[in-house]
Amino acid sequence: QVQLVESGGGLVQAGGSLRISCVASGRTFSRTVMGWFRQAPGKERESVAAINWSGGSAYYADSVKGRFTIFRDNGKSTVYLQMNSLKPEDTAVYYCAQGAPPTAQAMGKPSAYDYWGQGTQVTVSS
Repeated sequence: QVQLVESGGGLVQAGGSLRISCVASGRTFSRTVMGWFRQAPGKERESVAAINWSGGSAYYADSVKGRFTIFRDNGKSTVYLQMNSLKPEDTAVYYCAQGAPPTAQAMGKPSAYDYWGQGTQVTVSS
């Protein structure tokens, strides 16, 4: 049974930074793709970033490129999302997900992921 547990969310002012984490258990973490998604009230879940098993390939949504960085520590079965220059529109529940997208293009698609965490709230005040 795979479990993903996010942490590190909170309230931050616009322009600030926050790092959220996701610890995985129950599956060989190092062999999987890990992704971060977010969902704001009244909106669909959208991709944020994803990283392949080695950390050598990453995907970013256009809206976060240059501000967010995804990285992983396979020894700790943990994936991180470093968020800088936060904007009020980044406010959402952030979810981590684990899966095996068949292509690099699929890394940003929720349907390519099998397991999801419960989410952590990130609120950016203006």
